[in-house]
Amino acid sequence: MATALFIKREDLVRNSILDGNVDTDKFIQFIKIAQQMHIQNYLGTDLYNRISADIIAGTLLGNYLDLVQDYIQPMLIHFAMVDYLPFASYELRNGGLFRHRSENAENPTKEEVDFLTQKHRNFADFYTRRFIDYMDFNQNLFPEYNTNTNEDMDPDKNANFVGWVL
Repeated sequence: MATALFIKREDLVRNSILDGNVDTDKFIQFIKIAQQMHIQNYLGTDLYNRISADIIAGTLLGNYLDLVQDYIQPMLIHFAMVDYLPFASYELRNGGLFRHRSENAENPTKEEVDFLTQKHRNFADFYTRRFIDYMDFNQNLFPEYNTNTNEDMDPDKNANFVGWVL
């Protein structure tokens, strides 16, 4: 099945610190990663596939359109930034791995990048909690939310990321 992105480039640029001049090829894969790892985790496989199919067919309407615009897109914007920020200043080319350095700007420290990443994680967690609360009261509008079987991902109904525990 083809991957339909739940947000457009403009959504990410307008709703994050991402500058409009950043080449789409630098971050588009992080939208896809965030969508497949984070968003599918909270939607479950069946609802995720339904929304993907509707986007591809151009038939995303009604409650599903509202769900995507009001809940899923804000989550995805910030999860994409969580995944992109640690890689934003790096590029892998034929000559190896490089870190960009601007002549008239200062590169942020690791702590600053971690701070920005955590801020976006907080935003994503907020929107995820809103999504989960909405779905608790409106599951009947989205039957695919509860029809996952076998190897499908069941929706995670806990939005509290506490970091990795070793």
